Amino acid sequence: MAQSIYITSAEGHTGKSTIALGVLDTLSRATPRVGVFRAIARSTIERDYVLEMLLDHDGVDLDYDECIGVTYDEVRQDPEASLAKIVERYKAVEAQCDAVVIVGSDYTDVGSPAELSYNARIAANLGAPVLLVLSGRAGAGEQLGTSTARTPAEVGQIASLALPELAHARAGLLAIIANRVTPDAISEVVEALESVTEGLPLALRANADRPVAVWALPEDRSLVAPSVRGVMRSVEGHLVKGDPELLTREVLAVVVAGMSMVNVLPRLEESAIVVIPADRTEVLLATLLANASGTFPSLAGVVLNGPFPLPEAIDTLIDGLDSSLPIIATDLGTYETAVAVMSTRGRLAADSQRRYDTALALFEKSVDTAELAESLGLARPTVVTPLMFEYALIERARAARKRIVLPEGGDDRVLRAAATVLARGIADLTILGEEIEVRSRAIELGIDLRAAQVLSPFDAVHVDRFAREYERLRAHKGVTYAKAADTVTDLSYFGTLMVHLGLADGMVSGAAHTTAHTIRPAFEIIKTKPGVSVVSSVFLMALADRVLVYGDCAVVPDPTMEQLADIAISSAATASQFGIEPRVAMLSYSTGESGSGADVEKVRGATALVRERAPELLVEGPIQYDAAADAAVAAAKMPGSQVAGRATVFVFPDLNTGNNTYKAVQRSAGAVAIGPVLQGLNKPINDLSRGALVEDIVNTIAITAIQAQGESQA
Repeated sequence: MAQSIYITSAEGHTGKSTIALGVLDTLSRATPRVGVFRAIARSTIERDYVLEMLLDHDGVDLDYDECIGVTYDEVRQDPEASLAKIVERYKAVEAQCDAVVIVGSDYTDVGSPAELSYNARIAANLGAPVLLVLSGRAGAGEQLGTSTARTPAEVGQIASLALPELAHARAGLLAIIANRVTPDAISEVVEALESVTEGLPLALRANADRPVAVWALPEDRSLVAPSVRGVMRSVEGHLVKGDPELLTREVLAVVVAGMSMVNVLPRLEESAIVVIPADRTEVLLATLLANASGTFPSLAGVVLNGPFPLPEAIDTLIDGLDSSLPIIATDLGTYETAVAVMSTRGRLAADSQRRYDTALALFEKSVDTAELAESLGLARPTVVTPLMFEYALIERARAARKRIVLPEGGDDRVLRAAATVLARGIADLTILGEEIEVRSRAIELGIDLRAAQVLSPFDAVHVDRFAREYERLRAHKGVTYAKAADTVTDLSYFGTLMVHLGLADGMVSGAAHTTAHTIRPAFEIIKTKPGVSVVSSVFLMALADRVLVYGDCAVVPDPTMEQLADIAISSAATASQFGIEPRVAMLSYSTGESGSGADVEKVRGATALVRERAPELLVEGPIQYDAAADAAVAAAKMPGSQVAGRATVFVFPDLNTGNNTYKAVQRSAGAVAIGPVLQGLNKPINDLSRGALVEDIVNTIAITAIQAQGESQA
């Protein structure tokens, strides 16, 4: 039977979805198969966005329809039959999972007391301990509406009123989380809730041998503010101008521009949506110019209201301004538009990376996730899924934060990845680019890069220092100061020199540049480690239940015997660095003494060199892939070997074999290929694929940070 947890609240607008996401993320680190279940769906007309967000999490592999219990209509018509249906449908999900996050109802239909009581009954019948979410704010809870902070005593009082409902239904309480708490009141709220839970009878505790856990999360405006896309949905509008990528930006204020241009401009606010009558084109143009000027606040978007199309001349003029600010058109009147905008709810949706990252960061900083997993009785896993491995990378990187330089500050993917890295505390970052351009684009994208250092590659002080160092390093090649000063303004050279001179611990580049452009400066400046003759690469291949190391799959086309031995030793060291016990298989088309030929002899000689240079390593070669990976084949072909059938590091004889094999395994076996990870350099420099996704960039930054940790300990 799967371990489960039932997340419910005592009222609406508690930010329960933030807590659900954090719990789901925590469970995904601890167990391979995690499910989600929505006991009561908010609507049958439109899909439940909270459930969709949770299903979009990498650790979940379930269909939307199977994760819904019943609807509000069904509960209203027959509560008992609905309860039976919820149990039946939940059991079908539970059978597929090791752990299930169950999300209660949202207080959109029935009265609060009855709804909490019904949620408690559901939890009791599902045998799921309850995580009760309370709000630190009173009122509607909308960022653009009105809500007020609750005192710690008021939060404690709400808990006191809710607990009897759980007790009456015989639901076990696992933990209480107060969400949206005023930051200065966090400790007082926790104390108030702990005083409420201290005297709880054992029958109400989910775990009789431990007290009810209490945590509190601070209020964050970005999580409750609506997005520009949400506003567009509320006003039933459509995008007529601007960058669709900017529809995810949060709206923190509303300006109704029902006045002249000179009176509108002083009223503009940061991240505001400006409502402009569609026939007031002079106000529209002034607003666009103000947003582009840099002397007025940066806006989230414009809503043109009224059934008036833009005149052709104005349309052409706007195109000439090359503004990325979203302009939404709606046929609603000014009053109806303003009301619709003001009533738009903020959604923690998967299409807003900033909200997603912020929610997870808040949860991780505020909740003891290890205690939460332990209280649910989740045992230490015996397998490692790709997602669990990626989490382990992030945890390792966080353990001793390093500074990573990202040269490609003009790429939106890099900026989005940087925002995730900063929000999750994975590494400190320096982004190369012109500061006003990088920060302006970040604001437009609705991402937070305030914690990043932004450095121009044309900064005179750095260019002079770097040019003198590069001239010194390349003097034997006839490089002059003038030539060096020109060279070091190249992004890859600038970033590499930062690493070389200790201004950064590692570099990640390649999203917009070739591999050669990324690593050539490293060959010239960083150079290889002592005793290593070649820079090579590995891919960390995350299979369904374990992680393997494949090398070299990206750098050395046809390694010599000595280079192949270097690759094997470097790959084993990389494996150890990422928590993988190295058992090295030197691959060939024959196993043991069964074959001959130049290619086999190269592998045989490389294996002998590895044993000579690193006698502590477990290594076998030449060996075929099946004998290295499959215990049954190994028993027949190479019985008694400590590597055969158990290999974790696979060293390919050439790039052709390695590159095709990793891609075949990636596509055919559904493995997640993380890399390439460069190895053999004195300091970590890593290359990205030009098709890299934001997630790939985040993982590579974490890997580079971990490599830098190893360098600092060496």
